Amino acid sequence: MDAANLARLNDARRGRRAAILLTDLETGDDSVVFEGYSGPPSFEPAIDAAFRSGKSTSVEVDGHPYFLNVHLPPARIVIIGAVHISQILAQMASLVGFDVRIIDPRTAFATPERFPGIDLTGDWPVDVLKDRPLDAYTALVAVTHDPKIDDFPISEALRSGCFYVGALGSRKTQAARLERLRVDGVDEARLARISGPIGLDIGAASPAEIAVAILAEIIHTLRTREISPIGDK
Repeated sequence: MDAANLARLNDARRGRRAAILLTDLETGDDSVVFEGYSGPPSFEPAIDAAFRSGKSTSVEVDGHPYFLNVHLPPARIVIIGAVHISQILAQMASLVGFDVRIIDPRTAFATPERFPGIDLTGDWPVDVLKDRPLDAYTALVAVTHDPKIDDFPISEALRSGCFYVGALGSRKTQAARLERLRVDGVDEARLARISGPIGLDIGAASPAEIAVAILAEIIHTLRTREISPIGDK
C-alpha cells in the first residue's frame, strides 16, 4: 500500500469517515475512495454497494479486476432516555455489533444496575454531546417523551447528519414535536428525516417488541441509505 494512502486511511479512521482502499489487481496500484465517491460513473454502483454493506469484495469494472477493502467507522446508537425500551434495545443492539450509549439526566433511571455493561451518562444531552458529538455513523433514538430532554439531541442529530433519527410518541406527539423544531429553525427537509412514530410498523405493543421494531428500522436505514457525492477518488 502506498504510504500516502495509508495516512489517508488513518486520518479517515480518526475522523470517523468511511473509506475504501481501491486496488487494481492487475497493476497493484491503489487509491483511497471516501463515502460519497464522485469519480468515474462505472465505479459508482460497486463503491456505493460496498459502503452500504461494509463488506470488502472483488469487482470487475471496465474489464479490470479490483479489490475494495472497506473501512467503516463502528456504527453507534445513542439512546436518549433510560427507559424500559432502552434496556432491551441496548442489549440487542450490542449483540448485533453497534456501539451503544445511553444519556438521561434523570439519575433515578440512569443507573448501572438497570444497564449493566452499557455506556451510561446521567447528564443533560446538551452537555454530553458537546464533548461526544454525533456524526453520520450514529443513530439517534429519543424515547423520554420529555421535550426538555429529547428536542435538543433530535435537532443536533439532524444537523450532524446522523444516518437515523427516531423519536418515540404518537402521531399527535410527533406533530407537536415537529412544530417545536420548526420554531427552532429546523427546515422541512431535515424534519422529514425523523422517524416518528419510531420503528418499523410491525404492530409492536410491548417494550421488547418496540425495541425490535426500532433496531430493525435502524439496520434497514443503515444498509439502504443514500450515498451522496461528497468525496473523491
